[in-house]
Amino acid sequence: MATILVVDDELGIRGLLSEILGDEGHTVELAENAAQARAARERMRPDLVLLDIWMPDVDGITLLKEWSGAGLLTMPVVMMSGHGTIDTAVEATKHGAMAFLEKPITLQKLLRSVDQALQRNQPRPAPAPVMAPGWPRSDVLLPAGAGNVALGGNGGAPAAHAQHYLTPAYSGPSAEQLFDLDRPLREARDAFERSYFEFHLARENGSMTRVAEKTGLERTHLYRKLKQLGVDIGRAKRPL
Repeated sequence: MATILVVDDELGIRGLLSEILGDEGHTVELAENAAQARAARERMRPDLVLLDIWMPDVDGITLLKEWSGAGLLTMPVVMMSGHGTIDTAVEATKHGAMAFLEKPITLQKLLRSVDQALQRNQPRPAPAPVMAPGWPRSDVLLPAGAGNVALGGNGGAPAAHAQHYLTPAYSGPSAEQLFDLDRPLREARDAFERSYFEFHLARENGSMTRVAEKTGLERTHLYRKLKQLGVDIGRAKRPL
């Protein structure tokens, strides 16, 4: 998850974005003007900045130009405005902004813009290792009855490396499960609902906002339901 700086002079906007992004698992820092934004950027080095254009004292475009000119634009910046024009969006892009969000900001556009900005800011993955001579792919064996992969064997590999095991990665709950119906209705229903929510939490990487949309529940109701069923929300947000 990322560290995101939200800069907006409207308290309601800051609170809403903080709640949504916090539900997504991000760490959110808030600033209501350019002075606070400068201090927060220096202190926390955010992975992403959501920057309002129209602010008192120093506007967002001016702050963006300042960061760009000083070589401080080391993170993606997404501009926000309720009164933006095409010219404003073009100017923001010219000075380094990655995207432009028009207020009122919809949930889908916010999450999509944040995801895209963070993905572009990710370092490129390291190249895949080259397999050394003596370790042909025929050396990858799956022993009968075993759930692990064993490396070693016939291709000239040292005997000391004959038994290496790789445990398959856990990919979350299965979409198809079996339930014991020979039990009281309440117990059977709770078991189904627990599995149902655990599946969707795993699929959405613990995002309460997206699970609420998917299941048709308000987030407050969803929180109560998960607590009642004993579902571990924190586990769903940890890497699988």
